[in-house]
Amino acid sequence: MIDEKLFRRKHQLWLRITFMSFSVNDPWVKNRLYEFSKIEFRHLKWLAKSLFENNIAYDYERDPKFTIENESFFALVNTAITEIKALHLLYTETPLFERMKHDEDYMLITLHHYLEKLTLDEPLTAFNRERHWPDALLNENETNALTLFLFEELYKEYELIMIYFYRQVRATTAAQVSNFQDLIDESHFHLRSFGEMMAKMGILALPRPLHERTYHISDMEKFLRDGIIEEENAKEECRKLSSSIQDEKLSSFFEFINFQESYHIEIMKKLLGENHG
Repeated sequence: MIDEKLFRRKHQLWLRITFMSFSVNDPWVKNRLYEFSKIEFRHLKWLAKSLFENNIAYDYERDPKFTIENESFFALVNTAITEIKALHLLYTETPLFERMKHDEDYMLITLHHYLEKLTLDEPLTAFNRERHWPDALLNENETNALTLFLFEELYKEYELIMIYFYRQVRATTAAQVSNFQDLIDESHFHLRSFGEMMAKMGILALPRPLHERTYHISDMEKFLRDGIIEEENAKEECRKLSSSIQDEKLSSFFEFINFQESYHIEIMKKLLGENHG
């Protein structure tokens, strides 16, 4: 049976695998885990669509004790294995559940394989709170500015993914579905970029949960206009950070993000125009 409790657990599993990919150092493992997280997000979309079509309410709440932090990679892997196995007890014999189970059976094989590679059982530095950027020597002001920016932007990108996702499920035209997908994909890239930077600094943490007022949108036009203003503000924050950090690589990265935000505004303008139509 598909219900809101299953949706919540799948939402948490997506977050767990996503943030586990940010925290691990091995590049091959990191990329494979992130690909798994993208599969879990598709599962989540299919679940949401089914719930919506069957007029079953769901939300983005998370269990109060849900956390993605640990001191070792193997501990994270074992937690993910336990969660996936518990989820399988809730699946029934439907095409959707069979697809999800087959995907996750392969994930379980891969995760168990990781546990056999003792070289992967390294202490994690992603959560140690050292606030040290390893790729350049930053002064205290630069470190503080980067830390604040990353915490704020990680939350913003998570928030945008979940809002666009909520609206995409309720889209009424193919153009809306396509435009929301573009915005979701862009925000996934930003979430990954900022999450991996936070892991490098030892400050990786879950974004705070979303209140339902954030994504229960009754006035779509106001939402889009506010979204355009928020993107303009994000551009300004990127510009400020780029100008305040002397390291050329970091500065150019934030300029790159800044230009991407510009096109997000154009996509939202398209949605706004269609909403008027």
